[in-house]
Amino acid sequence: MMRLVLALVCVAGTAAAQEPPYADTATEVCLNRANGYAAQLACVGRSADMCIATPAGGSTVGTGYCLDRERDFWDRLLNDHYQATLSQAVEYDAELDAMSARTANIPRQAGALREMQRRWIGFRDAACAYAASQWGGGTGAGPAALDCLMRQTARQALALRLWAR
Repeated sequence: MMRLVLALVCVAGTAAAQEPPYADTATEVCLNRANGYAAQLACVGRSADMCIATPAGGSTVGTGYCLDRERDFWDRLLNDHYQATLSQAVEYDAELDAMSARTANIPRQAGALREMQRRWIGFRDAACAYAASQWGGGTGAGPAALDCLMRQTARQALALRLWAR
């Protein structure tokens, strides 16, 4: 799956002179106004859609560029929320370790979080390979994979955001 993404990024890079205008603003504004998880999910794709609606964003390469840029936005949020959640988990685990032997059988959070994230990456890659396969090798496979990566990354970022206190 990662090879497919790298190939798409290379193709998008060749069209750098024709890059569509992209800004994270529409997605950020939507998230700031969203009340709750479902409303936040409705924000996914806002900035990419605005970018795709431009003349340069309407091509297959342009669409891929727009989707990949918003995927980058969600990936940054995912990493921020993962780090915040991991810090909390490490702190919680340290508190348990400092307690008596009665806490020995309580599951530790940091390891569980790391394992969850590793398994999520495998799920994301498999889901997006499947999304691309729906295009039978056609030119829509790249944008389909990037749309999937954007949406899966956003879902995970928002899930981690719920856990980060």
